Amino acid sequence: WPSEGMSQPRLLALLLLLLCCQGPSAQITDSLFENWKAYKEECHRNMSRMPAPTELVCNRTFDKFSCWPDALPNTTINVSCPWFLPWYQKVKHRYVFKTCGPDGEWVTGPKGQSLRDATQCQIDAEDLEAQEKFAKTYGSFKVMYTVGYSVSLCALLLALAVLLGFSKLHCMRNYIHMNLFASFILKGVSVLVIDALLKTHYSDKIDDYNVRIWLSDEAAAGCRAATVFMQYGTVANYCWLLVEGIYLHNLLVVAVFSERSYFTLYLCIGWGAPMLFLIPWVVVKFLYENIQCWSTNNNMGFWWILRFPVFLAILINFFIFIRIIQILVSKLRAHQMRYTDYKFRLAKSTLTLIPLLGIHEVVFAFVTDEHAQGTLRYVKLFFDLFLSSFQGMLVAILYCFINKEVQSELLKRWQRWKLGKDLAEEYKHTYSHAPSARNGTGSACEKHQLVSAGQGPSQRGAGLQQEPPRCLPSSPTQVSEAELRGLWAAAPPHRHMFSSGC
Repeated sequence: WPSEGMSQPRLLALLLLLLCCQGPSAQITDSLFENWKAYKEECHRNMSRMPAPTELVCNRTFDKFSCWPDALPNTTINVSCPWFLPWYQKVKHRYVFKTCGPDGEWVTGPKGQSLRDATQCQIDAEDLEAQEKFAKTYGSFKVMYTVGYSVSLCALLLALAVLLGFSKLHCMRNYIHMNLFASFILKGVSVLVIDALLKTHYSDKIDDYNVRIWLSDEAAAGCRAATVFMQYGTVANYCWLLVEGIYLHNLLVVAVFSERSYFTLYLCIGWGAPMLFLIPWVVVKFLYENIQCWSTNNNMGFWWILRFPVFLAILINFFIFIRIIQILVSKLRAHQMRYTDYKFRLAKSTLTLIPLLGIHEVVFAFVTDEHAQGTLRYVKLFFDLFLSSFQGMLVAILYCFINKEVQSELLKRWQRWKLGKDLAEEYKHTYSHAPSARNGTGSACEKHQLVSAGQGPSQRGAGLQQEPPRCLPSSPTQVSEAELRGLWAAAPPHRHMFSSGC
């Protein structure tokens, strides 16, 4: 007899492959555990109502798979397949069997594990193959979006550090970009954290049946908190994409546009508006759908509390996108460009705006999760996960790394550092080889002055005159490399190197 059949460990091993926090797999796992918990509680209630046995029997028990009544020695009893199985409707008329030994103890395996014959409750071969294919697909999706969010986080953190580190890049436009980066970072971190929590919560030594720990509210509290942060980050992310669209529209359309007067409003839209929807969602989840990690959406009305602001932001940004394209078309036509250049610049601008405003979300905005079935479900999930995970990287590249102002500031900082280093090296080289001033030979600077003084006007043409360099101290101990770099940083740079950053 098989010791477990398609029992909980094998069932969970299959379902744990589906742990994909933005797809339905976490909902499947949550529902399975909630149903199992309800089945267990129902079993204990039924056992408590049974009269106490008056003879030798194998005691009533719940063996973490099925609920068993008292059984006489040397008998095999059967009960219906447990209703917490996801495929219960196909096996509800079948049975699981268990044997009571002659000593009034249930027959166990070599290691003391519970034995039962649950072959009739196993999923059919075709259904099992479909489930495994389903699990493999979602496993691939999970790897894909984990890589996407990880790469995006690295790019976003670097871009945020660059914009924060250069004071010349501090302007209204970049303040909005930095807040958008922060929303992407919050979303990405919370997704990866909740993934790790779900994996730990559900896959920690399944064979030991530590279900009391798994299913406790204390164990789920961290997972729920991560879910709340993930939902807040997601809604805030769409709100900041909306702010980007509004700001760009105002720049192009509004004749007199005071940027600073709008920034408080932008902050309220980006960080404040999501709270107006998140708090009611948390309340209804806690009161009416308090299931494990809050990833299950049994009542889709609750889910629409968070879906509505996202849907609204996508819709408004789409109309802003159409309006911006119309403005670009009119401006390009006004310049009377060649048709090929006109098409190229319009296509380039359009493709750039799509990830910056989240316009790709419109493709599946009207295909809700509850209506997506079959191939459409896989396609929707793939695009949702792929674009959502890599969008942060694209935004960091377009708003920061290929921005000419950012590149100019980075180049100036590199040139300053390199020139300061070269000056320090030349200074050290000069004084490590030149004779000491105390030996009467004079410093290199003094020699330069003597040579310059000995040159006549004919030798120094008016167009070739150069101001002699400042004399460095005659001893290398009088100035450090750090001081040299400080002098270089304080020196007035060439005018062309300091064009306006914002």
